[in-house]
Amino acid sequence: MSDMSVEKQIAADVEMILSHRSDNGSDLWTTPDKRILKGSPFSILESILYLLELGMDPSEPMMKDAADLLFSTWGEDGRFKVSPQGAMYPCQTIHTADVLCHMGYAFDARIQRTLQHLLETQYTDGGWRCKKFSFGRGPETEYSNPFPTLTALSSFRFSTYLNKEPALDRAVEFLLEHWIIKQPIGPCHYGIGSLFMQVEYPFRTYNLFVYVYVLSFYSKAKKDKRFLEAFGALESKVVDGMIVVERSVPKLAALSFCKKGKPSELATRRYHEILQNLEML
Repeated sequence: MSDMSVEKQIAADVEMILSHRSDNGSDLWTTPDKRILKGSPFSILESILYLLELGMDPSEPMMKDAADLLFSTWGEDGRFKVSPQGAMYPCQTIHTADVLCHMGYAFDARIQRTLQHLLETQYTDGGWRCKKFSFGRGPETEYSNPFPTLTALSSFRFSTYLNKEPALDRAVEFLLEHWIIKQPIGPCHYGIGSLFMQVEYPFRTYNLFVYVYVLSFYSKAKKDKRFLEAFGALESKVVDGMIVVERSVPKLAALSFCKKGKPSELATRRYHEILQNLEML
């Protein structure tokens, strides 16, 4: 495919994402009362990540406006209040912080406070856990939630804490142990089963691709046989050097960069980052 047609496809994908920016009743993929998690798969958090994947510069005026909107929900204790009413859960703060770190704000004083807050509130098993028991309580809900824990590690990789903070090694260990346990754990029941093993792109939920991608930044994971098993499982899915998207939500079907059943150039770039992290490229 020529560079020109790739550029056209990317431009069309950007337009498509932007066409959803007022779906939730206000601008920038949100609601008039700033419920920033609403509207999946075109919430403000997800839409920003898609645009960054497609190469949009975070310094674009619209992206700066989006960052300002997210920061308007930040509190002095480091948490983000993602809706006017309702409890504040660790996963909400984690996902918002991760997007802002992707946008280049990891060293903003507010995000530094948020990262400090996360270290202060780490659960005993090394992960992050909220006290919302959607599935009732049982021995499995005594664990942290794996996906928010992985997303927290994604945020920390943009910071000076990366590979220097022992608390993060504990979070890595928790996630590597989940590779062995496999069963659904945490109050939100994150498991490692057939859905997890399907390559999902863009990164939206707990699955093999994002699991290997994030952990590949952490020295503690790189030589661990549990991580290497997970990497081997991902590697076995590569076709002619490309990552083929096995799972995507139907509402993203019109986007060319993440077509289900097709190789994705941008997903393959993420795979190459994994190889670079493992010094295989």
